[in-house]
Amino acid sequence: MYRAVTQGIQVTVKPQYLSDRSSAEDGRFFWAYTIEIVNLGTVTAQLRSRHWKITDAHGNTQEVRGPGVVGEQPVLKPGERFEYTSGVPLTTPTGIMGGSYQMVSEGGENFDVEIPVFSLDSPHGKRVLH
Repeated sequence: MYRAVTQGIQVTVKPQYLSDRSSAEDGRFFWAYTIEIVNLGTVTAQLRSRHWKITDAHGNTQEVRGPGVVGEQPVLKPGERFEYTSGVPLTTPTGIMGGSYQMVSEGGENFDVEIPVFSLDSPHGKRVLH
């Protein structure tokens, strides 16, 4: 589990390797990740867009930007939470991803919320201690 808090917004990520959707022989590796966003602050905020940086084991990075998450732009009042699950494919058995959500407060202030960098590990990857 990976967690970050920015301006009262907590983001928790739980990645999971999906062996049934992957094929090491074909160079296809797939992960699901569940994200929980909790408003720990005192101001209502809306998630407007997302920005991901996804890096495979060869150092190739792709960036993904778009409105909302899973087709939604949730509004979180203080104490409320939103959870969703999505997925990511790679052609390597390991990688990392992280990014940010672009939020707006009820007062119109735009701010970025960190999505913590998290590891995408499969049983086919070589374990390396850093």
